[in-house]
Amino acid sequence: MANNIRLTRIELINTKKRVKVASRGLELLKMKRQSLVMEFFKISNEIKGLKENIKKDIKDGLNAIRMAEVIDGTLEIERISYMFSSPEIKIGGKNIMGVKIPEMSAEIGKKIMDSQYMATSVPASIYDAMIIFDRIFNELLVVAQKESSMRKLLNEIDKTNRRSNAIENIMIPRFQSNLKIIREHLDEMERDSFSTLKFVKNHVVAGQDI
Repeated sequence: MANNIRLTRIELINTKKRVKVASRGLELLKMKRQSLVMEFFKISNEIKGLKENIKKDIKDGLNAIRMAEVIDGTLEIERISYMFSSPEIKIGGKNIMGVKIPEMSAEIGKKIMDSQYMATSVPASIYDAMIIFDRIFNELLVVAQKESSMRKLLNEIDKTNRRSNAIENIMIPRFQSNLKIIREHLDEMERDSFSTLKFVKNHVVAGQDI
């Protein structure tokens, strides 16, 4: 390894700087990893709560549909459903610690009935079921967004781990090893120089005595 290192004082100074920069980079990566992990578990807990709500809402929604079928009939439910088009999902994003997190929103397409007419003209049993399933749809959209965010965060956590491990276990030890080699070489040169100067001084003094 020593054959590939410039054994000079300038290289010693530069290597010290590299150790400092690498150590600072490692510190920042560890801070980033901690923030990402905290965000990951925060989203995980949010998803858990949302899924519990979805289970309850699906149960309520199915009961509401059964009630609507009994009161108003399947044909009426189908007739009203044809008055709505499928929503369009739009995907945006925000940045968390350098990770692009998706943000989804649903844009309802054209519908024959406006909200006011729907509330007053649609049979109450069907309207109640529509409200519940609209809430379920939005909850599922949020869960899908958050699960996608978790996958991206997990991938970034893995990348950050690999980078920090490389710096901590490979880069910094290599720089420190280089520092040791350079210091030992410079110390040896200093000892040789000191010995040479002492030898010369002794001979000069001995010559003056003669």
